[in-house]
Amino acid sequence: MKLGKLLAELKVRASLNKTLEMAEGETEEEFVLREYQASRRSKMIFLSAFVLLFVVLMGYKITLGEYKIDFLEVYSTIWNHITDNIVDTQADNVVIQQRMPRVLTAILVGIGLAIAGAAMQSMLKNPLADPYTTGISSGALFGATLAMTLGIYIVGGYYGRVLNAFIFALVPALFIVALSRWKKPSPAMMILVGIAIMYIFNAFQSYMMLRADPNSAASVYTWTVGSIGMTTWEQIPILAVVSILGFFALFLMTRTLNALNSGDAYAKSLGINVDRVRIICLLIISLVAAGIVSFTGVIGFIGLVSPHIARIFVGSDNRILIPSAALLGACMMLICDIVGFLIVGATLQIGIITAMIGGPIFMIILIAQQKEVW
Repeated sequence: MKLGKLLAELKVRASLNKTLEMAEGETEEEFVLREYQASRRSKMIFLSAFVLLFVVLMGYKITLGEYKIDFLEVYSTIWNHITDNIVDTQADNVVIQQRMPRVLTAILVGIGLAIAGAAMQSMLKNPLADPYTTGISSGALFGATLAMTLGIYIVGGYYGRVLNAFIFALVPALFIVALSRWKKPSPAMMILVGIAIMYIFNAFQSYMMLRADPNSAASVYTWTVGSIGMTTWEQIPILAVVSILGFFALFLMTRTLNALNSGDAYAKSLGINVDRVRIICLLIISLVAAGIVSFTGVIGFIGLVSPHIARIFVGSDNRILIPSAALLGACMMLICDIVGFLIVGATLQIGIITAMIGGPIFMIILIAQQKEVW
């Protein structure tokens, strides 16, 4: 059945593209296999290109600053630090202690937001879905704002703000699940509901900012525009756990996400409990979004644009789309941080740059589509 469907699709493509032709003496099965292998090779090439771009951007970002350091010296310094063979203590301090936390924060945030966006778009079969447009990030920010302005914690201690953010991130996530079971909404309705939830949370958050003391209000404002300059080595392990575990958890669900991307009826025919999978997936995404928002604030467009760009190059198979989106998300965060530094210096909040760059890119992608967005 799948072979016949794939063959029919390839024949349609062949009629439109004369380069897709069966070789003389080649059977249909051999033709399908050859085209599949060629497609797989091209995807791996693009994935390798993303890795190379990531390495270049990471090294270049660390070179920026008052203390001048060469690109190759960056990686030699990192290697010397890992092997405990420090040659230049000043370079080691600048690279490892001063600049590496910001770079790692950008990478981990990019990974977390990109995988969350890719998973949500496949799970909801909606090209506009990501933690920002569905209100999950706004819910998380509201929970963090409660802790910062009013001192209201569900659980006290160092991780109280993270737990606050996670609990309130679940509110829009669970509302989306309930809505999908009760109303069977269209993709446009689901996004509009998410935007409505976002505005509700933003209204309450703005009210709390007006009632808060100036120092707390300033801290919340920094969270609303998104910043990666506040994290230190103490917070990096938490961000790493949230993003990396979220990546592996969603990667283990890629086959199920592929089925959901083909529609609920197809997924149910494979014996998949659609509602349970959505709840589990949204719980993972909410935890990732809450962990990121708790330390960096709301950073928009990364989770929306990265999966779209990755999908152009590698297709919609989540087994390769999610790793590609993760790499591309990390690259986009590094690019935005580099652009921010080159424009005004390291103090510019990265959320401003992601909106300035991500908005036009997403608009271009939508306008350039020759067919339906999805």
